[in-house]
Amino acid sequence: MNLQDKVVLVTGGSGGLGEQLCYEAARNGAIVIVCARRINLIGKVKERCESLSGKSAYAFQLDVAQPESVEAMLDKVQNEVGRVDVLINNAGFGIFEDFTSFDMTKAYQMFEVNVLGMMVVTQKVALMMLEAGISGSIVNIASMAGKMATPKTAVYSATKFAVLGFSNALRLELKPANIHVMTVNPGPVATHFFEQADPSGNYLESLGNFVLEPDKLSQAVIKGIKKQKREINRPHLMQVASQFYTLFPHVGDWLAGGMFNQK
Repeated sequence: MNLQDKVVLVTGGSGGLGEQLCYEAARNGAIVIVCARRINLIGKVKERCESLSGKSAYAFQLDVAQPESVEAMLDKVQNEVGRVDVLINNAGFGIFEDFTSFDMTKAYQMFEVNVLGMMVVTQKVALMMLEAGISGSIVNIASMAGKMATPKTAVYSATKFAVLGFSNALRLELKPANIHVMTVNPGPVATHFFEQADPSGNYLESLGNFVLEPDKLSQAVIKGIKKQKREINRPHLMQVASQFYTLFPHVGDWLAGGMFNQK
């Protein structure tokens, strides 16, 4: 897929990986739609995208956990832009705590954002693509936590396992319509995500070279869209570990509970 003049919609685009995905899409000539709750930030991202692409960009407020917000945003997309060629579901959050003391209100919220909200956006955009006969792409940002769970990620991992299962089925359903589905499974990324997931800051600090930079990861994601890859897994060492986790469960538990358990 050539992204030149393609319309790319990114949820959670106000900062972190989502912001960098917007910029990388713009560098590839895309018309970017930046969506996030923080309306004071998405306007700045929009302006930067226009500078990078030399094309119009758009910024629409969106709370993926609220179906009426999704509906309002997509009405604006249809009226002001007209279509979506690529959807990148990036909005999400995590909290790393022992499950026995976990606030289940936060668990409901995490599923509403990471899973159910993502599904609502995806369903509506997929229908738009089908009705328009677009050969599009849907990208779901999952996590290595959806392949290899570690202590204190019980709820977060559950949401990301759900994203992977959903994406794998959706890929098969939409393939006949030439709509490609790709999942992105990053390990820890140096973003504001960890201000909520691990306020102490100890987790990122302890991981050292395992921590991904959002600008470099965004380059891999956009390249994966263009090449229509099935999955992007980073860092590579965690990808290997996740394969051990599946093939050799006891070794996988040792890796997940030891080497990659730094929370």
